[in-house]
Amino acid sequence: MSEPTGKYSITMPRDIAEAAKARSGSAGLSAYVAAAVARQVERDSLNELIAVAEAEHGPVTDEEIQALRTGGRSVSGSAASGSGAAHSAAGIAEACQRERPGTPTESIEIVTPVWRLAKLFADDRGRVLREAGIDAATLDLLSVVRRSGPPYSVSTREIAQRTLVTAGAISQRVARAEREGLVRRTQGSAGRRTVLVHLTDDGHALIERSVDAVLGWEASLVQGLSESERTVLMHLLDKLMADVRRRTADGDAG
Repeated sequence: MSEPTGKYSITMPRDIAEAAKARSGSAGLSAYVAAAVARQVERDSLNELIAVAEAEHGPVTDEEIQALRTGGRSVSGSAASGSGAAHSAAGIAEACQRERPGTPTESIEIVTPVWRLAKLFADDRGRVLREAGIDAATLDLLSVVRRSGPPYSVSTREIAQRTLVTAGAISQRVARAEREGLVRRTQGSAGRRTVLVHLTDDGHALIERSVDAVLGWEASLVQGLSESERTVLMHLLDKLMADVRRRTADGDAG
């Protein structure tokens, strides 16, 4: 049974509203905004838990952040043995239990490191992409077409399915990439409504250069794990991803 709903009036910048409408698909803008707000509430709740630990032990230091960026190598002195432990997910969970006994904290030591790693990876990938002269949306688009193999031609419908992005958002990405000379569009032979996206020479050169830069650097970021550790982690992440997708889908359906 679905949760009770209510009508609310909100104001947002027009460009954000239009982008949200383009991405909302058949679910509609209200569902898209509700999901976005729910994610923000989850982030705020996590930040509150982090704030509890930081109020007790102080903020995360630049030295600790740098240690994470360099592959998790331990920092020296008291920063490693003292405040570093306090800022760990275990420290946050312990502080939460102390301040709010009975609060379910089983997820903190998994979700908190995932959030922290996601931010580190996202920020660092953004830097690498800027240096390569490409944004994440264009990288996603060109990568799908490049992976299709010669003649590097994919329908907009296939691109939407492979990137999990709405058809409207894909149309916007393709139009922008075409203006920049990275792709060109043609009508497909299957029917007038089929649109094929082709890589241009400039688009091919850009995606080759960008993929080498991104994957080369990100490969170095996981070198702190052995090959066997990476294999175990990959399997566990796949298992967790599949289960979380199922549970969140069940929640949306309910």
